[in-house]
Amino acid sequence: MPKGKRRVLLLCGDYMEDYEAMVPFQALQAYGVAVDAVCPGKKAGDVCRTAIHDSSGHQTYSESRGHNFALNATFDEIDPSNYDGLVIPGGRAPEYLAMDPKVLNLVIKFSDSRKPIASICHGQLVLAASGSVKGRKCTAYPAVGPVLVAAGAHWVEPETGASCVVDGDLITAATYEGHPEFIRLFVKALGGNITGPDKRILFLCGDYMEDYEVTVPFQALQALGCHVDAVCPKKKAGDTCITAVHDFEGDQTYSEKLGHNFTLTADFEGLDASSYDALVIPGGRAPEYLALDKTVIAIAKHFMEAKKPVASICHGQQILAAAGVLKGKKCTAYPAVKLNVVLAGAIWLEPDPIHRCFTCGNLVTGAAWPGHPEFVAQLMALLGVQVSF
Repeated sequence: MPKGKRRVLLLCGDYMEDYEAMVPFQALQAYGVAVDAVCPGKKAGDVCRTAIHDSSGHQTYSESRGHNFALNATFDEIDPSNYDGLVIPGGRAPEYLAMDPKVLNLVIKFSDSRKPIASICHGQLVLAASGSVKGRKCTAYPAVGPVLVAAGAHWVEPETGASCVVDGDLITAATYEGHPEFIRLFVKALGGNITGPDKRILFLCGDYMEDYEVTVPFQALQALGCHVDAVCPKKKAGDTCITAVHDFEGDQTYSEKLGHNFTLTADFEGLDASSYDALVIPGGRAPEYLALDKTVIAIAKHFMEAKKPVASICHGQQILAAAGVLKGKKCTAYPAVKLNVVLAGAIWLEPDPIHRCFTCGNLVTGAAWPGHPEFVAQLMALLGVQVSF
């Protein structure tokens, strides 16, 4: 595959799994890959509703409403020859996408041209319907297994939700838990090379942090080979934080719905902040109460005083303001947090448009989750991590 810019297609549909659409969409953009998100019967600017699938102690996963995912290209106008790869999210969308002749024709073109296809969870229903898995090794969410076997695939039972399988140009994964490997394998299949020192990154988490604002950067950084730990006061490794889905749905401020349960990876008690190279602070409502925690404030001060990279987004800057580390710093935040930032002595940068992110010395700030591609890319630059094609 020749060097240069890569362009991939994300095949979307209503009630695709929220993470399985947005995490690869924004992570790949952060790495410099152009991503077009399309849906049959819809055009650029339209939205797909997403679904939050999570384990909740029942015999199958639960489902609730996720974010509204904005498409950036029109399905009927795309030319498969202009793309280097295809990504198929899971969720419930593949059930009906697999019945669409235009979708199947699209997938067949990618398969016949041997361009990389990365499909996750229930996305493999589309592969089965298009005949693209016959004789190929693949995995999926376990309930999809019988369909893949019937379609002639060599079924690989997923040992965990993070399981991924590669067969030539076909990459399949069981669930969004496997995103770090899934995305890394897809980047490799596109001809990408990840370089840079191994870095240890700490995430300051809390209940009702914004769902995207923790998981997109968390998994995007893991996909680059970084060691990433998530901690929360009064919680330990294996505990979960509930997240919040913040979105704009016609009201004067954002709406809130319940998000996924996010699993922490390290203990807060006894944490050695000096062992980490960078700090990430997600937004949402968690920063309101985390800013009152003395240990959280001490952690924020440590990273800023040591001039280690700090990346904070949306309401996360409430913690930095409370820590007194923003004086003289140029930064942005969610517009409603401007008061905190200005009173803390920072130089306010208007987030116009909302995806704008800014770097000032060791500090990266963003206004909201639409800015993740810039947010992650600017943090990568501070870390010295790079993806090249």
